[in-house]
Amino acid sequence: MNERNEKPRTLKSVLRVPYEMAQGPAWTHFFEGFKQKKILGTKCNECGRVLIPARPFCPRCFEPMEEWVEVAQEGTIVTWSYVNYTYFGVTADMIPQVPVTVKLDGTDCGWLAGLIGGFDVKSFDLVNEKVKVGGRIKAVWRDKVEGNMYDIDHWEIIK
Repeated sequence: MNERNEKPRTLKSVLRVPYEMAQGPAWTHFFEGFKQKKILGTKCNECGRVLIPARPFCPRCFEPMEEWVEVAQEGTIVTWSYVNYTYFGVTADMIPQVPVTVKLDGTDCGWLAGLIGGFDVKSFDLVNEKVKVGGRIKAVWRDKVEGNMYDIDHWEIIK
């Protein structure tokens, strides 16, 4: 507050920051796999772990990860949440949404993989009935893929 006890003024605005991100060789190869609707991981020759997204080195062994393997497009739900509010970058037409972390079969780590879909997620009770930690899901690809995270349209519950 100022000396005259006036309310401070506020300015509301939206700031958009364009950016480019150098993906490096590992992520470039990882996303090139998406163009063929494949999920590729890197395998550590020291400990044998398969990691996605692909890594240039093993964070456990610090060894280069140069072996590429195609991993399954099905996996197990590790975590999920129900988002029913808007925030920066998420508009009302995108709500509600159910973000999910999945551990794909044959991999050794969870991956924040996208959104649950394939049924009406507007009903929290229905989502809570269908989406379970430990439940099985599979990738559903967009018709037109471009080599980015949005190529997987959603993750669908396997009955």
